[in-house]
Amino acid sequence: MTSPFRLRTPAAGLAVCAGLLGCAPVLDWRDTRPEGSALQLQFPCRPATQRRDVPLAGVRVNLALHACAAGGQTWGLAVADVGEPARVGPALAELAAVAGSNLGAAAGQPLALKVPGATPNDTSRRLRLQGRLPDGRAVQMQLAVFARGTQVFQATVLGDAVPDEAAETFFASLRLPS
Repeated sequence: MTSPFRLRTPAAGLAVCAGLLGCAPVLDWRDTRPEGSALQLQFPCRPATQRRDVPLAGVRVNLALHACAAGGQTWGLAVADVGEPARVGPALAELAAVAGSNLGAAAGQPLALKVPGATPNDTSRRLRLQGRLPDGRAVQMQLAVFARGTQVFQATVLGDAVPDEAAETFFASLRLPS
């Protein structure tokens, strides 16, 4: 008896394999806990990490950037400790302002932000921005800035288009222990 699922030719086998690969998800969501922070979130790809010293809120801080590309977007999380509570608000405002300035974006559209475990701060926010890259290409960005103690965070999705459903999955996954 011949199985109805038996592939008759090698070409048929390749066609089935290609079809299965074509169905592989573009966004492969995975839980991530960036080193040096208590934050947990989901990235749609495996982030690489870079560190550098940068000026932020009037002091030099070591900023860790965790980023990857998937689905035509770049997904990122920047984390830095500003050392003193009085610097947190200015650091969050500066992170959001610099992101908008880098794109030449006007004031962004506010979006809801809820990060369980984050320290309440009036300058925490989530924005949708539209602007241009240095090469003139139009881009969209969604970003969130928030804090836990003196540690500040900027989560970002950047691309020609930022699908709302994927961005919502990313931002809704942000959580800090209570």
